[in-house]
Amino acid sequence: MGSSHLTHIAAPEGVAPGVGYTHVVTGTGRLVAVSGQVALDAAGQVVGAGDPAAQAIQVFANLGRCLTAAGATFSDVVKLTYFVVDVAHLPAVRAARDAVIDPARPPASTAVQVAALFRPELLLEVEALAFVGS
Repeated sequence: MGSSHLTHIAAPEGVAPGVGYTHVVTGTGRLVAVSGQVALDAAGQVVGAGDPAAQAIQVFANLGRCLTAAGATFSDVVKLTYFVVDVAHLPAVRAARDAVIDPARPPASTAVQVAALFRPELLLEVEALAFVGS
């Protein structure tokens, strides 16, 4: 399932290995930057208000649609950045991520708790960077 144009370095010398992410991912090809996606449907309505699992599923569905529009897939993703209003929501986010990402080759990632997102009913936002092989 992994992309041959990407190299994953799970534990650089002197760095403890991470669980569910890779410390360094390098790649060749065309860069794809996907803006932070939130749990809005195609009509701009919030999906799963108050439900971090439902929101995470919608967020990753939106990320998938954006990647597809750029000719990319989740296997091309080198970095995910998570913004959550409560770090207690991370298990739900990880479950949604694990449904679309190869657990043997996870991307680099950063998770940050934020005070708020642009709409109060939104619980998380995720952005992605990918390299599409030439």
